Amino acid sequence: MSFSQREKLTYAFLLGFGILGPILFPAYTFQIAVLWIMVLFAQTWDTMGGQMGYNSLGNIFFFGTGMYICAITQVGMFYDVGVYTAAHGADKAVFTDTQYYIGLGVGLLLAALGSAFLAAILGWTVFGLRGPYFAIGTLAIALSAGELIGAWEWVGGGGGIALPVYPGSGDGKSEFFYVLCFASAIATFAFLKWLYTTRFGLALNAIRDDEDKAEAMGVHTLRHKTVAWTISAFFLGITGGLFGNMTGFIEPLEVAFPTITFGIFMVAMALLGGKGTLWGPVLGAILFHIIKETTWTYFLGWQWIALGVIIIVNVVFFQQGIMGYLEDKYPHWFGVEVEESNAIDDQAKEATQ
Repeated sequence: MSFSQREKLTYAFLLGFGILGPILFPAYTFQIAVLWIMVLFAQTWDTMGGQMGYNSLGNIFFFGTGMYICAITQVGMFYDVGVYTAAHGADKAVFTDTQYYIGLGVGLLLAALGSAFLAAILGWTVFGLRGPYFAIGTLAIALSAGELIGAWEWVGGGGGIALPVYPGSGDGKSEFFYVLCFASAIATFAFLKWLYTTRFGLALNAIRDDEDKAEAMGVHTLRHKTVAWTISAFFLGITGGLFGNMTGFIEPLEVAFPTITFGIFMVAMALLGGKGTLWGPVLGAILFHIIKETTWTYFLGWQWIALGVIIIVNVVFFQQGIMGYLEDKYPHWFGVEVEESNAIDDQAKEATQ
């Protein structure tokens, strides 16, 4: 079986699961929707950490930023945000079906554009750092954002903000946002698959291999790094808006900027599957999410131990990830032919001597 056939079967399986999953397992529609969010998390982190070699610990900043931009847009288009989020008990706002869908659509668009804009602005500053300094700097941005939003009373402060209620049944809401999450994950994968085959993708790999040499060869490294971060932020902004509406209520530390959970998960998933590969983040996200949901359901209290063991084993003994291991062990699966010409030449030389 050729690699193209394997890839086609993989596409067919994931598409089939994405379409039939909520039909076969209707009680787990929300969990499967979160699975696609995890896939998107891992893919966008790998654009930086895997393809470009810049290990960001603050990508969750764009997730939370998109969530708040979307929520403010949904409310602000029809009501005063400060009154809506007032803690003294303001009048309850009622959104019509039309207002809800228009607000959601515009909110998701602005969430994507706003997050991308912030990434472009921050990129010109934060990319002056490299290695662990870059990781710590991005982590500081995410942590600071949660604290600043928590002190901003206009958007609810630490008390959070309730989003407009979905105009339909609970099952209808789960199915509606499931489709949006699945479509977002597919769109992100398709775009990144194309991006990695372009000259831009080659430039990212050149930066990862040796940034100074890439700069000397004429690659505008700062521009490429900023654009890559902007792309990641664009898709993360959409994801934040979707997740905020799925939960129906957002607050800064646990939902919008969960650095110690989602912020770490996106790194762990990419490492588990194999960073710097197309399918590694997808595979890692699926396995990680299944293990996470299983331990949260059946081993409550031990879930962090189980996830910690996975991360330790992965980082210490399995650094290339699953896809990296398979590429080394079975290169012919990926269309790589192992040349034996050197061995043949050596045998010929020995025979002539």
